[in-house]
Amino acid sequence: MIKTIVTHPGGAHKDDFLACAVLLTQAPVAIERRDPTEADLKDPEVAVLDIGHQHDAALCNFDHHQLPRDHVPTCALSLVLQHLGIYQDAREFCSWLEVAEWFDCRGPVDTAEWLGMDRETLGKLNSPLDITILRRFASQTEHKPGEPIWEIMRMIGQDTVDYITNLRTRLDFVAAHAEVWEFENFKALFMPRTDPMPDEASSGLGYHVEKLGLEEEVLALVYPDSRGTGYGMRRFNDDARMEFTRLDNEDDVHFTHARGFIAKTSSAEIDRLQELVAMAYQPS
Repeated sequence: MIKTIVTHPGGAHKDDFLACAVLLTQAPVAIERRDPTEADLKDPEVAVLDIGHQHDAALCNFDHHQLPRDHVPTCALSLVLQHLGIYQDAREFCSWLEVAEWFDCRGPVDTAEWLGMDRETLGKLNSPLDITILRRFASQTEHKPGEPIWEIMRMIGQDTVDYITNLRTRLDFVAAHAEVWEFENFKALFMPRTDPMPDEASSGLGYHVEKLGLEEEVLALVYPDSRGTGYGMRRFNDDARMEFTRLDNEDDVHFTHARGFIAKTSSAEIDRLQELVAMAYQPS
């Protein structure tokens, strides 16, 4: 059982912050920001993250700095996610993870080039959330349960783990229930109403389209409206060929966004839903 988490002192980065946050879901213990001792590295009750030049999950040592320079980008967060058995799902569901790995292992210049942008643009993606939380994390040598930063870290870690594990369950559910509707010039993915209803009825639909390899053919998603008995309809990948403002004058359509990417209808009849989706289509 982990009794303490140790990570490096000095400046903090997303890697060590998130690695600690995720590990807090398994061991809600104090985080000490200091150099580990030899005893720490040999003690499985002390998790050592992003420092120590060792990766040994049995001893809860999760550092990546000893890996070869040309090793595939792998950071401490990668190693913790692997330890929890959710790394592959995290790579599939969290598009930010590979970017975090690159940034931590290759730095901003190589990461910007890999992303196809300049370094200045990459820097513009930072916000006060990134800056303040990391600075506050770095400003203390220890973070304990009940303190603001520690509690934020636990929330971030729990939300991350829950998102990854719940989405896998959700995708399996979607695969068992979703249907592909075929129209003359395109396709739509339809998720019927189920009992019980998930909190977010549309979650996982985009991933399912990609799993089916239909990203170029599916233009719309149709799913139960969580606020009523009807259905929501929205563009897939914001494809402008679906223009839901074309449904403004339909009596059973009570909402269309002015930008045309989403609509809601009180209808629950399959034939009517298909009719509405067909009406929203406009050739490019």
